[in-house]
Amino acid sequence: MSLRALAALAFLSVSMSCAPPPPCTTAVPPATTAKSPPTKAVPPAARYEALDRDTFNRLAVRLNLALFWVDQNADGAVQPDEVRTLLFYPTAQVWAQGGAFTPAFTEAWARLVAARSNEPPTDARKKLVRQDLDDGQTALVDSDFSKASADDKTFVRHVLQTAKLVDALFARQNGAEAMAARLAPDDVESQSLFRRNLGPKCATPRLSNVAACSAIEGAPRPVVDVYPPALQADAGFCDALGKRKDAAALLDPFVVVRRVGDELRAVPYSEAYRAPMEEIAHELEATAKDLEDPKEEPLRAYLRAAAQAFRTNAWQPADEAWAKMTAENSRWYLRVGPDEVYWDPCSRKAGFHLGFAKINRDSLAWQARLSPHEQAMEDALAALIGAPYESRKVTFHLPDFVDVVVNAGDDRDAIGATVGQSLPNWGPVANEGRGRTIAMSNLYMDPDSIRVRRAKAESLFTKDSLAQLSDDAAPGLLTTILHEATHNLGPAHEYRHAGKKDSEAFGGELASMLEELKAQSGALFFAGWGEKRSIVDATLARQATLDSLVWCMGQIAQGMWEDGHRRPYPQLAAVQVGFLLDEGALRWDAAATAANGKDQGAFVVVWDKLPAAVERLMKTAGTIKAKNDKKAALALAARHVDGKTVPQTTITERWLRFRSTSFVYAVRL
Repeated sequence: MSLRALAALAFLSVSMSCAPPPPCTTAVPPATTAKSPPTKAVPPAARYEALDRDTFNRLAVRLNLALFWVDQNADGAVQPDEVRTLLFYPTAQVWAQGGAFTPAFTEAWARLVAARSNEPPTDARKKLVRQDLDDGQTALVDSDFSKASADDKTFVRHVLQTAKLVDALFARQNGAEAMAARLAPDDVESQSLFRRNLGPKCATPRLSNVAACSAIEGAPRPVVDVYPPALQADAGFCDALGKRKDAAALLDPFVVVRRVGDELRAVPYSEAYRAPMEEIAHELEATAKDLEDPKEEPLRAYLRAAAQAFRTNAWQPADEAWAKMTAENSRWYLRVGPDEVYWDPCSRKAGFHLGFAKINRDSLAWQARLSPHEQAMEDALAALIGAPYESRKVTFHLPDFVDVVVNAGDDRDAIGATVGQSLPNWGPVANEGRGRTIAMSNLYMDPDSIRVRRAKAESLFTKDSLAQLSDDAAPGLLTTILHEATHNLGPAHEYRHAGKKDSEAFGGELASMLEELKAQSGALFFAGWGEKRSIVDATLARQATLDSLVWCMGQIAQGMWEDGHRRPYPQLAAVQVGFLLDEGALRWDAAATAANGKDQGAFVVVWDKLPAAVERLMKTAGTIKAKNDKKAALALAARHVDGKTVPQTTITERWLRFRSTSFVYAVRL
C-alpha cells in the first residue's frame, strides 16, 4: 500500500507557481533527434536571460524537451552547469559539455524563445492539452553520482536501464503502448502529454475528468491490457468478474485475463509478458554480477531473486530476499516488480514499477524510538475497534527514510509522487508483518514548494488555526511513518471476516479507499497516542495533525471520482474532514477571514475537541473493516463524499489556483 502525493502529505501537496501562465505556442518545429553527444561544445556568445526559469521549464515541457534549468546562483541567466538532461523522454541530448553549451542547447534555446511568442492553438482538443501541460509544475529530482566510485556508477547505470525497461512494460500493461501509434507525428505537445501522463488522458485536477482532454484526436477511451478490450466496454465489468465462480483465479493480482474462444482464462504475467520480463530478468542478473561491493550481499541476493521472479511469476522468494535488506545492511533502496493496484480500473492487478533511492539514515532514530511500541500500537487499535477483531502478534519494519533517485512504471506518476509505501501487499511476508515501509524524505522539500504549500493552507484556514503550521519536513515524515505503520495494524490486507478478505467483501475500489482511510486515520490517532506516552513531542504531534488536515484539502481538490471510479485518497480525505466537521473538531466559518487576509470563509481547528473526534474516527474506520460492513462504508461515503457536509467546491477553487507538481528526474554520472 502507498501514500501517494496525488495522495501526498499536506505539507508536500504543493506546486511552484501561483497562477496559470499565458499561452505561448501553436505549431513548433520538430525536436532534434540526435542521441549521441556532440563532439564540440559551443561557448556562449551572450547571456541566456531572455526567459525566466519558470517560463523556460514550462516551455520545455510543451516542446517535449528533456531539459530543465535549476538556476543555482539565482542570477536569472542560464549557465552550462545549471541545465539537466531528464529521464523518460524520447531523446536524451547532452546540453552542456566541458563547461560550455552544446549545439543541441543553442537550438533548444532558440525554439524556446520562439515558442514564447507564438499564438495559442485554435483547436479545442489542443487547447486542453496545453492547459493540462501548463497546469503541471515540473519539480526536479536531481541525483549527482559524478564523484561516486566506479562500482556505484556501474550499479546506477544498470538500475537506470532496468527502470527504462520497467517503464516500457508498464506502458504495455496499462494500454499506453497500444495507443502510442495513434499520436499525430507533428503534434509535439500531445506527444509530451502522452509521455508525461503515461497515456492519452489528461491528469491535472482541473482536466482529469474532462473526456475531451486527450493527446489523441477523438479522445479514445484508454483500454488496459490486463483484461479483454470487449469486456471493458461494459462499465460494470469489474463487478461481473467478481461474481464469477472463477473470480479468484481471474482476479489474482499477478495474471492477465485473456479470452480464449468463448472462455476467459487467467494467464500469468510471465507468460503474457514473457519477452519484456525476460529482458528485465537478464538486466537484474547482470546488475548482481557487476555489483562488487562485498557489503552489498543482501542487495545482490534480492537482485538474483527478483530476476527469477520475473521469469517464474513466483514473487514470494523475491519478497523474502527484499525483506532482508534494511537501512543497516545496504546503502541502497530498490524495489522492482508488480505491486500496487490503483492504476487498474478494477483495483485488482499489480502494476509493474521500479523505485530506486539512497538510504537516508536519519530514519534509524525514529525506528529506535517507535519499534519497542509496535505491539502496544496493535493492542491499542484492537481494543479501540473491539469484536470481532482481536489483537494479533505483529512485527513489522518501521519506515526507512530514502532519498529518491528515480521512479519508473507505476511509480512514475504524471502529477505528484509516492511519499510513503508499505510492501509487499500479498503473501506471507505481508501477512506476517515482515515487509518494508519507506518514506521518501527528499520529495517536495524545495523552497518554492514549501512557500506555495503555505499559501494554499492560508487560503483555507484561519490564521489562529495555522499558528503551528511547520515548514520543516519532520511533521509530514511523522505522518508518513504512522500511516504506513497502521497498514500493518488492525484488520490489514490479509484479514478475513466471515471467510472474506476486504477486496471480496467491499470490491476492489471501496476496499482500497477503506484501507487508506484506516491508515490515514491511524496517522492522526497514533500522533495523539504517542504524545500521551511521551513517544512523540507534543508540538510535533500537533504540527503533524495540522499537516494532515491541510493534506486533506489538497486531496479533496483532486475530485472524488475519475471516469466513474473511486479515487481512494480524495474520498478518504472527504470522509475525514466531514467526520471531524460532524464532531465539531473542525468548523467551517463562512464569516471568518482566511489566514491570507483575502478569502472569506475558512476552517477553524477546534483543538480541544480533536482528540476524542479522532478516536471515534479511528474506531469507525477500523470497525467497518473488521466487520466487512459494506453498508456502513457506503453510508459513510454517501454522507461525506457525495453529500454536502464538506465545502468541496470552495476547497477545490482555492487549491487549484496553484499548479500541480509534476516530478522529473535527472541523474548525473
